[in-house]
Amino acid sequence: MSKTTLDGKQFAEMILQGANHLSNNAKLVDALNVFPVPDGDTGTNMNLSMTSGAKEVKNNLVDHIGKVGNALSKGLLMGARGNSGVILSQLFRGFSKSIEAKATIDAAEFAAALQAGVDTAYKAVMKPVEGTILTVAKDAARAAVRASETESSITSLMEITLKEAEASLKRTPDLLPVLKEVGVVDSGGQGLVFVYEGFLAVLRGEKLETSNVVTTSMDELVSAEHHKSVQSHINTEDIEFGYCTEFMVRFEHKKTPFNEETFRNDLSRFGDSLLVIADDELAKVHIHAEYPGEVLSYGQKYGNLINMKIENMRQQHTDIVGEKPQSITSVNTDLKKEKNKYGIVAVSMGKGIAELFRSIGANTVIEGGQTMNPSTEDIVKAIHDVNAENIIILPNNSNIVMAAEQAASVVEDNVIVIPSKTVPQGMAALLAFNPTAEPEEVVGPMSEALKHVKSGQITYAVRDTNIDGLDISKGDFMGISNGKIVITDNDQLSASKKLLTEMISEEDEILTIIQGEDASDQETELLLKFVEETFEEVEVEVHKGDQPLYSYIFSVE
Repeated sequence: MSKTTLDGKQFAEMILQGANHLSNNAKLVDALNVFPVPDGDTGTNMNLSMTSGAKEVKNNLVDHIGKVGNALSKGLLMGARGNSGVILSQLFRGFSKSIEAKATIDAAEFAAALQAGVDTAYKAVMKPVEGTILTVAKDAARAAVRASETESSITSLMEITLKEAEASLKRTPDLLPVLKEVGVVDSGGQGLVFVYEGFLAVLRGEKLETSNVVTTSMDELVSAEHHKSVQSHINTEDIEFGYCTEFMVRFEHKKTPFNEETFRNDLSRFGDSLLVIADDELAKVHIHAEYPGEVLSYGQKYGNLINMKIENMRQQHTDIVGEKPQSITSVNTDLKKEKNKYGIVAVSMGKGIAELFRSIGANTVIEGGQTMNPSTEDIVKAIHDVNAENIIILPNNSNIVMAAEQAASVVEDNVIVIPSKTVPQGMAALLAFNPTAEPEEVVGPMSEALKHVKSGQITYAVRDTNIDGLDISKGDFMGISNGKIVITDNDQLSASKKLLTEMISEEDEILTIIQGEDASDQETELLLKFVEETFEEVEVEVHKGDQPLYSYIFSVE
């Protein structure tokens, strides 16, 4: 079967088949996961992400392929989790953006969309690692673009794309020594190949094996457990554990280290119908318990509790079957509080920066940054967590602004996105926030504050290049001022001094230094001494941000 054009419903079939094929093989992908750390959850993360995208597509089956692409992008962004899931969502975000105005696409447009997805994914990752899903996607897209110059059949084009993806996957051990050492291919790349195999099967009119589908949706699992554990009881008094308890734990490293097996075993003593879905950042929990407070207290040992919900199942059962209520102690399970006028959501990387944002007024801080952009779902959850009439989001990173704006578009709350692209901009905007002002009066001063702070970062180069006349060698330290690389040096302290000299002018009065995890206290003391001797009129504040990738973040006002 050969297709020269592709419409929305045909593309939707490809997405659904790709998601199903990945789901069938999620455990295999998990078993391959050895990079960057052997956490064994790449298949689960990719499966959850792709399933979220497929569900959104299933709810938006139209002939217009651009609209289907938008649905896929939204669903993936809402469900993306883990590094593999985030990269997958970025690949299809760029793909969908490329075709959003098109009702149908041809082979050349399909290939161009694949390449657009690769471009978007690479931009979203600060330190792209070759030999991963990024490489497999890149090689496959390049092959598709080359083939599209002479090939008009989308089916044939997908065959070429998949063939190169498989070949690239086989090459990943040559690019990552850890893969060769263990004797496996990259797990994320394998997951992408499974998705592409699903795509091709639809274009060929074939059906892939659909048995043993791994069910990973919390909603589906909870629904199944409720059906089994609640509706099978005939009498209300037979319900041993009366409260359906659901919550999420966002891990904090300073608290008890998370081990999923220990976590699950410990929770099991509180009740039955236990479900735990976890990744590196959070755990979702569903359990039927008699004393939900004990469950929540245990979960809190591992981090912050969010998205809590407790329902009295005895009362629910009574309502359903029409029984006379039993003699049960009434418990107020409404966890909602009166809404505040404003709630501030900030994104930061590094526990020190998170505490800094909280100290100046942020209600919720989402852990995220250049290599760990939070998904739209993370931001939506944070919006609900602050429980306010008006929510202000400070993305604090150029790669998160669009996700924040998309989150604002899918909730009913009044959400204001202040497009802060750096941590210093976010801090300046937050300090300019007036909690007594009306929403329409808040935006101006906060947005204006972004213009009056100079942001600087010290990081290192991951490749040789030449930018704006600067020759940069891999491993060099770079000084970035307001998004532009202005200096480079092979010594971190020297680069920091040069950048501050470039940034600070006679009119400036305040310098804030945020020390990252790659900077030593001794080095910071030397830098502070340099500032005090060179810029005598400038007031200096130093904070430990513990942020990765950026040895120092500078704010100059």
